[in-house]
Amino acid sequence: MKPRIAVLGCGYWGSNHIRTLASLGSLYAVSDLNMARAEGFASDQEVEAIAPDELFTRDDVDAIVMALPPQFHAEAAIKTVENGKDVLVEKPIALTVADGERVVAAAHANNRILMVGHVLRFHPAFEKLKALIDAGELGEVRYIHSHRLGLGKFHTENDALWDLAPHDLSMILAITGMPPVEVRGEGAALLDHLSDFAHLHMRFPNGLRSHLFTSRLNPYRERRLTVVGNKAMAVFDDVEPWERKLAVYRHAVWQDSGHWAFTHNEPAYVQIEQGMPLTRELQHFLHCIRTREAPRTSGEEAVDVLKILTAGTVGHDGPKG
Repeated sequence: MKPRIAVLGCGYWGSNHIRTLASLGSLYAVSDLNMARAEGFASDQEVEAIAPDELFTRDDVDAIVMALPPQFHAEAAIKTVENGKDVLVEKPIALTVADGERVVAAAHANNRILMVGHVLRFHPAFEKLKALIDAGELGEVRYIHSHRLGLGKFHTENDALWDLAPHDLSMILAITGMPPVEVRGEGAALLDHLSDFAHLHMRFPNGLRSHLFTSRLNPYRERRLTVVGNKAMAVFDDVEPWERKLAVYRHAVWQDSGHWAFTHNEPAYVQIEQGMPLTRELQHFLHCIRTREAPRTSGEEAVDVLKILTAGTVGHDGPKG
C-alpha cells in the first residue's frame, strides 16, 4: 500500500507539494488554518480537508509533509512524530538550534522518519556533481562558493540568510561531509531590520574553505554553486538550460621557472538526466517511509545547517543552543 500523506500548509510551497504528491498517487488529505483554502485544494485533488488540530491524531494518516511559516515547524514536527507519524518538514527545521535538536530527539524517541526539505540535494545536476566529486574527477576539493541572488521573497520573520542559504548550506555539507570549524557572517539591511544581503565564510577541519552570498535585493537572478578541486573545477548553474546546468573546467595551473602559468580550457558540459527536484525529493520520502531507510536530508544535517546560520547571523559570536 502507498503511504497516506497529508500536506499541512497550503501556501505557495505547500501547494507545490500538494500537486506533486497527487501526481505520485500519494496525496491523502490537505490541511490549513484557512479551511476554505484547504477545502479548495481538497476539491481540486478529490481528497479530504482536515482541520490542523485534528490532523495529528488521525489514524488513517501515515505521514505529514509540513510547509508552514518556519516559526511553527518545530512544535508541529514534534507533535507529528509523537503521534506516530513520519514527517517531511520544510527548511529551516526550526529557528533555534535547541528547537531543531528537540525535533531530532523526538523523531528518534518515537522511531519516526524525519526528513527536511533541502530540495536542491535532489536536483539531477547536483546529484551528478556529487558523483563526479566522489569519483575523484575534480581531485581534492579545496574551495566551494555559492551565490543565490534575486529580487523578492521578502518575509517578516526571515532575512536573506535564513530564507535563502539553507539550500546551499545543505549542498556544501553534502560535499564536505563535515560541519565547519569556523563561521563568519556579515549582513546588510536596507528595507527594515532584517538583512537583505548576507555573506558567510566557512573553514572546514581539512582546510577546505567556502563562502556563500545571498541577496533578495539583486537586479538579476543567480543560482550558482562552484567547486574548485586540484584537478578540475565544476559549476552547477541552475539558471542555465538543462544542457548547460553542469560544466566542468579542466584548467591547468603550474609553476614554471618560479612563475605561475596556466591553460584556459573551454567548459565540458555534462549530460544529466532531467527531472523535477521536488518530485525526486518526495519519491525519496516515500521510499524512506516504506523501507525505514534514513533520509538523505536528515534532521541531524538540518541541525548542522541551523548551527551555521546561527553562527553567521550578524551579532552572534558562534552557534547557540
